[in-house]
Amino acid sequence: MRTRLTLRPNQRGAQQLLAQYGTRLVCVRYRYDEQRKRRLKTVELIVEESEWDPHPPRRSADSLDHVRVAWSEVEVRRQVKSAGGRWNPQQGVWELRYERVVALGLEGRIIGGGEGI
Repeated sequence: MRTRLTLRPNQRGAQQLLAQYGTRLVCVRYRYDEQRKRRLKTVELIVEESEWDPHPPRRSADSLDHVRVAWSEVEVRRQVKSAGGRWNPQQGVWELRYERVVALGLEGRIIGGGEGI
């Protein structure tokens, strides 16, 4: 089935359903079943509403993060550098893509100020 048209409750073609379902109406969709040669009108309704605490925003794998590595941690610095990390002398941190930070297990060393934050 293909969806060709999605209408919001205030658009023409959804007014009658808005009168029927009220504020519970989210949208009206027109779907087409090519095998059965049928057009279907569907509605999306709100059936329950409850409190919800959203998770903090996720970082994308491409986001650039700042990672703190002590000068004495030679092996960690070598790993960060070989993973494509760049030293930022102004801020005294390594800049590294989030996916690589995760691969190295350095999530706990991420500090504020990167693109992904």
